Amino acid sequence: MKTLTYPDLYCPFPSHINKHIDVLEDHALEWVLRFNLLVDESTYKHFCKSKFFFLAASAYPESNLEELKIAHDWLSWVFIWDDQCDLSELKKQPEILNNFHKRYLEILNGAEVTSQDTLFSHALIDLRQRTLQRASVKWFKYFLSCLEDYFCGCVQEANNRAKGIVPDVDTYIKIRRSSVGVYAVLALAEFCNQFMIPDVLRNHDLVKKLELITTDIISWSNDIFSASREIASGDVHNLVFVLHYHNQISLEEAIKQVAEIHDIEVRSLLSLESFLPSFGKELDVDIAKYISGMHSWIRGNLDWYSHSFRYHNSERLELTEFK
Repeated sequence: MKTLTYPDLYCPFPSHINKHIDVLEDHALEWVLRFNLLVDESTYKHFCKSKFFFLAASAYPESNLEELKIAHDWLSWVFIWDDQCDLSELKKQPEILNNFHKRYLEILNGAEVTSQDTLFSHALIDLRQRTLQRASVKWFKYFLSCLEDYFCGCVQEANNRAKGIVPDVDTYIKIRRSSVGVYAVLALAEFCNQFMIPDVLRNHDLVKKLELITTDIISWSNDIFSASREIASGDVHNLVFVLHYHNQISLEEAIKQVAEIHDIEVRSLLSLESFLPSFGKELDVDIAKYISGMHSWIRGNLDWYSHSFRYHNSERLELTEFK
């Protein structure tokens, strides 16, 4: 397919980079190699070119080093697993994929690994232990609920691929809000900045709306920059392709429309923030930190695309046993 042109996306939030980025870069490769998550030379090269360390350092610019390392390793685990969900034989095997996810959640809830478990499971044991050393059990349970939602989105996508379904726009948006995993990475912003928003804020309608808009903003920017790779690999789970397919418009016009939707959502986020009431001195500090984390992810995600080569190819991955 011909090369698509990426539009400039509206983003009023300033760029920041964590001061520990050089240390993080060295750590990044060491962790995935320790758990043998890069199974061959192609996967190794793809990981190095993806530069997840830059994404973590941009999305969590104020984090201390140890929290940043843990957040980075969560991102690495999710992205490597996401490739298995999208580019291996698992992409059309929802029941098998769901079984993997059930087991991963069991391990994250404290089950011991067995000889039947994958290397992904062993990596999760490490992540669980390190995370719980620095986070409350309550926060971790919330984080796991976000991961479970992400897993469900991946299974829904696999189910569509198995049945040859191109979801309509509304159905796709609903699935994408899960499969993009933004709620989990926003939870990691709390972890990295050493706070946890209380239930009174997490359950507030305006805060939920801010999270939803942030999820959509990151989803649509990702769909724009990943469109070439995903369409070339035959994946239909991309708003660019969904609009192109159902509205019978060119891919260029579809990208233009997704960019417009993205920019409208950014302005909606800014507008909604201005309507937030005061929750009291302490809670106002918490919500300000949380919103700052949203801004950092939106900006950091965009900055990452100009440094990463993650979406510059469409290779197919072999399904590996990971034993």
